[in-house]
Amino acid sequence: MSLIVLKLILPPLLILVASLAGRRWGDAIGGWLVGLPLTSGPVAAFLALQYGADFAAAATNGSLVGTAAQACFSLGYALFARKGCVIALLVGTATYAVTGFLVQLLPLANWSFFLIALGTLTAAARLIPHHTAIRTVVPAHWWDLPARMLIATTIVLTLTGIATFVGAKTAGVLASFPVFGTILAIFAHRIRGAVMATQVLRGMVLALYGFATFFFILGLLLTTVGILPAFLAAIATTLLIQMGALRLQGRWIFMSV
Repeated sequence: MSLIVLKLILPPLLILVASLAGRRWGDAIGGWLVGLPLTSGPVAAFLALQYGADFAAAATNGSLVGTAAQACFSLGYALFARKGCVIALLVGTATYAVTGFLVQLLPLANWSFFLIALGTLTAAARLIPHHTAIRTVVPAHWWDLPARMLIATTIVLTLTGIATFVGAKTAGVLASFPVFGTILAIFAHRIRGAVMATQVLRGMVLALYGFATFFFILGLLLTTVGILPAFLAAIATTLLIQMGALRLQGRWIFMSV
């Protein structure tokens, strides 16, 4: 199977599965799911296949920067959620851009960016207003799922195509922007209000510990053990972290349905 065919199949398939699961088990879990590297993970894989393990390893630094920026996005949106989704989105996006720009300028190693990501996530998790979990599903328009799949495919194709022009680290930062978390938060905000949007964002922040771990492990292993073993180790570790995040949220959904 050619690389372009994989790019056209893998990203929309991952988004399809995650979106259907979010609809089945509620929007807080939707926030947890979109915190997974569903787009940036495939981008990293295709960067490794196209440009080599060294290039993809450098891009993981950008993804760790993007993790810290996502935490700041979520906090900015949550703190301004009661001002309306437009203002909250503008604040969140500006916060992401400023954080991503400033942090990626730091001449740090992979583990240092990882510590920054963890520290930023912990601060955001503490500062985002916490509400009692509400298990609800926001009704989506008919075009929502096809649009998500199309956006995911477009992001992967675009970033893997321009990666050599913008640089590995910048590609990682761009790939980490929470497109689907934003979509889910806005839908929840418009239909259920600021409290539900905040709940979605809190779920996403808790999920990002796994996101950060995924790219930390990749950065460590890509150039030493090879592409496939590195991705398998990163996926396995991330799944363990995600189960811990679910326990922290007190949401054993699969047992309660």
